[in-house]
Amino acid sequence: MDYRPLGTTGLHVSALSLGASSLGGVFHNIDENKGIDTVCTAVEQGINFIDVSPYYGFLKAEQVLGRALRQIPREQYYLSTKVGRYGQDGVKSWDYSGSRAIRSVEESLARLHVDYIDLINVHDIEFSDLQQVINETLPALHSLKEAGVVKHVGITGLPLALFQQVIDQTPAGTVETVLSFCHYCLNDTTLADYVEYLKAHNVGIINASPLAMGMLSERGAPEWHPASVELKQYARQAAAFCKSQGYPIEKLAIQFAVSHPSIATTLVSTARPELFGKILPGPPNP
Repeated sequence: MDYRPLGTTGLHVSALSLGASSLGGVFHNIDENKGIDTVCTAVEQGINFIDVSPYYGFLKAEQVLGRALRQIPREQYYLSTKVGRYGQDGVKSWDYSGSRAIRSVEESLARLHVDYIDLINVHDIEFSDLQQVINETLPALHSLKEAGVVKHVGITGLPLALFQQVIDQTPAGTVETVLSFCHYCLNDTTLADYVEYLKAHNVGIINASPLAMGMLSERGAPEWHPASVELKQYARQAAAFCKSQGYPIEKLAIQFAVSHPSIATTLVSTARPELFGKILPGPPNP
């Protein structure tokens, strides 16, 4: 396993990391015990960065992850979670106020059974009023950083241009990391266009969804997937070809995503411990 610096945070994270959204049953129903085993297996294989959110599974992902983390020494992993996006009883909600951000962190600490969070993110800023994020949410999170409750602060989202808007309007060091998804994978590499800008601002880069929200997999895209019919067909053809060659498309997609030297880590979400046998052959090499 390769380890890379996450911007100037001082964190050296595994090039491949664990996205815990699957623990919330976001993509399909899961066996919670297998989900816990997945987390333990990931850490045993050398993965040291785990990302989650209260939004995933409407709290379920944090709850299941919290059960897993009770079995793992705290010094063996870095933990990332989020504020701003929530859900309950099947209803989605958003609240980017500073007071809700602080309360959200306190709630996440309890669910995750930890005393501090290594990286706290403002979740999916495209759903926010950016000025509220700049003037309220981020300052609230930095107050928690000053108190030692969180170690570092970042932002996440789909539209890449919004990252630059926030970074340009905040003091240097306010945004320490960005988490982008679906923009550095086999079918979309637009995140690469922002690498030099982010490096110039000392912002660490986290890439997520190297399987393009399940499209680059033998299972294929879920029904809700926003890709065009044509792109989904190409992905199915690519998956079939990879299978015919005895090389899973999931492994190819992940190897491509982690190959960019300036992307600190790529999140892979799974609740199946056996997946690591496909994508991480052999023992870790710290």
